[in-house]
Amino acid sequence: MNTRPVIETSSNPVALSASFNQDASCFAVGLDTGFCIFNSEPCQLRVSRDFNAGIGAVQMLGKANFIALIGGGKQPKFPQNKVIIWDDAKQKVAIQLPVLTTVRSVRLSRTHIAIVLQNSVRVYKFQSPPELWAVFETADNPLGLCCLTVKTLAFPGRTPGQVQLVELSTGNVSIIPAHGSSLRAIDISRDGDILATASETGTLVRVFATSNCAKIAELRRGVDHATIYSLAIAPSGQLLAVTSDKSTLHIFDIPHPTKPPRSAAVNGSPRLTSTGGGGGSPVVSDADPSQKWGILGRIPLLPRVFSDIYSFASAHFEIGDEPLYGSSTPLNSEATFRPPKGIIGWTSDHSLVVIGAGRDGRWEKFVIAEGEDGRRYCVRDGWKRYLGVT
Repeated sequence: MNTRPVIETSSNPVALSASFNQDASCFAVGLDTGFCIFNSEPCQLRVSRDFNAGIGAVQMLGKANFIALIGGGKQPKFPQNKVIIWDDAKQKVAIQLPVLTTVRSVRLSRTHIAIVLQNSVRVYKFQSPPELWAVFETADNPLGLCCLTVKTLAFPGRTPGQVQLVELSTGNVSIIPAHGSSLRAIDISRDGDILATASETGTLVRVFATSNCAKIAELRRGVDHATIYSLAIAPSGQLLAVTSDKSTLHIFDIPHPTKPPRSAAVNGSPRLTSTGGGGGSPVVSDADPSQKWGILGRIPLLPRVFSDIYSFASAHFEIGDEPLYGSSTPLNSEATFRPPKGIIGWTSDHSLVVIGAGRDGRWEKFVIAEGEDGRRYCVRDGWKRYLGVT
């Protein structure tokens, strides 16, 4: 009989979660030993805090010293039904916000704190002590979907597939019937004017104007089912990036309700002279995304898949073969979980970063560049394993 003890596979830290700050200039990583903060471009370590205990989620407030933390991992630093506002300048807890159930996620602005639970969102005024401003009921929200800007809060509605849009200045609530199935991902543009949504089906992404809740675009990722990992709207509000479990990053043009249409001919994209430093090669659709199927898209009575708008460029990103880890995070109450992957942050209108958590935490940079043929390409421009960055 073999009585030898099991050998630990690795003593390296495991990234339980990863998230960008509001302008994607930094990203924060929750570890089974504490948390780290990195510059997005280039990928450089800014802050490392070792608690000798797990942090399941980290949310930054720009580059301010206040950071929201939720316990996680095999040995959580904090209870998972409590949000901690950490003052990193003083390296101590500034605010504690206990709730009755497990926290799924938290979002920060300079005026509000939004705590997302399985079936509700609790909104506090960011002050000391915090003041409960409102509580909103939602459909099941195990992913903790929520977007918070200076003027708007968005999260799932009471019915699966709906989005509740809250105007923070007045408290007015609008309901957007975005999809027929449960939401998988949402994002709001930095100016708060555009909302993008995807459902569990993963084939269509819908774009809405927040001013009147009108649908302004419907985009097709593909025809087969996929799990959407992340949606992100570019700083200008005229480009949208999508990642999925197909290991593909898609880039779409989207209309902006208050800006003139983006012209591919004068978009200011850098010229593409090589395939980039990361060794990736672009995958390109037709120059006109609405004409992916050519003349078939103009034949009446054919299925809508032929006339839908597709991405103008796409590229491969690395998911890796991560094992299931025997711990929980605020975003997953099961005994085991797969680390989140494909999280998108736009550092400019021509550059974006894709990060993933797990033992093999990766940082990948992509650029949107114009080729000699006049088409726009998405090309990987570099990558590294950020857990080894010092």
